[in-house]
Amino acid sequence: MLSGAWRLANLPAIESRLTAGLPAAPATVDAGALQQIDSAGALLLLRALRQSGGMPALDTWQGLQPAHARTLGRVAAHLEGHGVAPPPQRWRALARLGSGTAAGTQLVAGHLAMLGETLAALGEVMRHPQRLRLRELAVQVEQAGLSALPVVALVTALIGVVIAYLLGLQAEKYGANLFVVDGVAIGATREFAPIIVAVIVAGRSGAAFTAQLGSMRLTEEIDAIRTLGLSPRQVLVLPRVLALVLALPLLVFVGDVASLLGAMAIAQPMLDITPAAFVTRLQEALPLRHVLVGLAKAPVFAIVIAIIGVRMGLAAPRDTAALGRATTSTVVQCIVAVILLDAVFAVVLQALGW
Repeated sequence: MLSGAWRLANLPAIESRLTAGLPAAPATVDAGALQQIDSAGALLLLRALRQSGGMPALDTWQGLQPAHARTLGRVAAHLEGHGVAPPPQRWRALARLGSGTAAGTQLVAGHLAMLGETLAALGEVMRHPQRLRLRELAVQVEQAGLSALPVVALVTALIGVVIAYLLGLQAEKYGANLFVVDGVAIGATREFAPIIVAVIVAGRSGAAFTAQLGSMRLTEEIDAIRTLGLSPRQVLVLPRVLALVLALPLLVFVGDVASLLGAMAIAQPMLDITPAAFVTRLQEALPLRHVLVGLAKAPVFAIVIAIIGVRMGLAAPRDTAALGRATTSTVVQCIVAVILLDAVFAVVLQALGW
């Protein structure tokens, strides 16, 4: 038997009475003395009836007023529509493959869209050169290029040492020590230096682009740029892309020189090849086309790294945890993209006889 006001203010007293005196599976409910009921009281009552073992249909309640019936009906419909959530369905291998393929396709489509927007912004700058942010471009060239010189030189020099050491171990067995210069020169300038430098730049500049633009998006600075009537593509994206395109070929050239110097440093104590003999053999064994192929890869790698970095930063959700995940994803995507592009270059150039 229900009586009184079943409202939010009286819930503690009502709940104690329900806990103490509600019979198991009540056969009937008498609501003739019920004066008031709101959604909170109705929710408490219906849940208690369900827990008791069953809830009689509302049309069987005795003395239930139409207004109270409407309130109870709405709450009952809400409870029925929000039952226990079904357990998550386990995806099979084919479903996971399809989901991953769809997500990857969408990701690549987003990068291509960003590339198109960047090219459009570049076209606007070419028509109106005064729109190019020279100060921002200079700052990005310094951060992406000059600041990366020490680590690029160190890593590529060590790579040159390792390549010369490994080749020397095999060449020394056949007395072909001098041919180590050929392998180091061609391998370093054509493949190793561009890939190593691109990976270093992906970890430095690609991640930095995502972190910078993601932070600006988090603090609504990009929205402020739009409010001022400026284009974020011209103010933020284009200087970073152009800076990386200008800096990466220079870094690859430094990597070429450093790797050859590292190989030269170990050639004399290990293979008895003097620096003069090394340089002389280098001039004979290293055609200019191998150096040009390595330098030609650099702008392509730069565009891919810059586009992925800025796009992941502009698309990052507005929270710090998601920004960290986006930065990590940028590095992984850039490294994978660089390796895939290098494989494409190798196949195409091999078919062309280069």
